[in-house]
Amino acid sequence: MSGRKRTGVLISGRGSNMSALINACKKTDYPAEIVVVISNKPGAPGLGIASKAGIPVKVVDHKKFSDREAFEVVLDDTLRQAKVDLICNAGFMRLLTQKFVEDWRDRQINIHPSLLPAFKGLNTHKRALEAGVKLSGCTVHFVRTEMDAGPIIAQAAVPVLPDDSADVLAKRVLEAEHKLYPLALKLVASGDASVQGEKVVFSKGQTVHGPYIAPWFD
Repeated sequence: MSGRKRTGVLISGRGSNMSALINACKKTDYPAEIVVVISNKPGAPGLGIASKAGIPVKVVDHKKFSDREAFEVVLDDTLRQAKVDLICNAGFMRLLTQKFVEDWRDRQINIHPSLLPAFKGLNTHKRALEAGVKLSGCTVHFVRTEMDAGPIIAQAAVPVLPDDSADVLAKRVLEAEHKLYPLALKLVASGDASVQGEKVVFSKGQTVHGPYIAPWFD
């Protein structure tokens, strides 16, 4: 389809959510295309996956820069050279400065393995089990300066079972992530989801105050 949103994917590791986005973009009616994958780690396995899929890859090694600002200047330049419209963070393990976030405001989205605003940060599955919650899941949101915050685009809930370990729960949540992220990118790239007053509004005009539970979950 014409007019597909040029999307850059930021990774730091294996790139499993990136792979889900790559597969979604293979559909001719999908409103986004991945034009570059950038990793801050030279050895990230996701780089090989993207290369095999024919997607240009770049490495912007954060360790080679004196501070976050210097790193982000090159990161921003790399994205703009690829003429990126949207950014998807997919396991990108770097905190971004306010300037970078504001420069890409409402054009950068992130996936987090919890039902935000619960369990921001790391070790989400261990913390969810310790808290005794009965539902966990994942969230795709627009990026803001505060970690794991910003207008929520979509969420998917999964059950927490009595015999779950953190690893078992992580696997169940990851399966949901691989379905939810392509859906959320589709909503944003098509223009069906946008930000108004720090809430996500769908094209039909409904403001979503609570979770958007994807229909493919029973």
